[in-house]
Amino acid sequence: MPEPTLLVADDHPLFRAAVLHVLRERLPHYRALEAASAATLGQMLQEQPDIELVLLDLSMPGTRGFSALLHVRGEYPELPVVIISSNDHPRVIRRAQQFGAAGFIPKSAPADAMGDAIVSVLDGGSGFPPIAAERSEADDELAARLAQLTPQQFRVLLCLADGLLNKQIAAALGLAENTVKVHVTAILKKLRCYSRTQAAVLVKSLDTESTA
Repeated sequence: MPEPTLLVADDHPLFRAAVLHVLRERLPHYRALEAASAATLGQMLQEQPDIELVLLDLSMPGTRGFSALLHVRGEYPELPVVIISSNDHPRVIRRAQQFGAAGFIPKSAPADAMGDAIVSVLDGGSGFPPIAAERSEADDELAARLAQLTPQQFRVLLCLADGLLNKQIAAALGLAENTVKVHVTAILKKLRCYSRTQAAVLVKSLDTESTA
């Protein structure tokens, strides 16, 4: 039988160590893996099909706010993701929920609360603290639009947001330039954007700083 596995994706080694300690205490029968960047996270998810839960920091290298959450949810819709963040503003928690997270753990949470949230999600429930912010129709619409993108289109969109030209995107993602053009056209149509700049602004709205 494959060993049940959890993935801790955070770029701070000390915090990863703290989370791993909680996991060893509460879930000793689970194997825990670590990722310190969005690239490593993607590689782990491809190579380790036995991952049952991702604990995801919102501010890792290679991410833009909620982009990693949306990316993982798009590629692995059956895989629960719990956000771990130092930004526990009520609207950040609400947006994480609306964008498909199964739980949210503030980094200031005590070990028991962290363990309780993780166990709740693994049992098929959710692990959110009380939320004061109301749901946003705009965020629901944004999540629905982004959900139409294929994983490759999502990667191209993030490159667009960084201001890369088609040629640069092709080099970065190992694609033909004409393929990138096709993706860009499809992205703009699905997101109902009239320009690359408008699409970049849409991605900017995923930043957690825009919620404070």
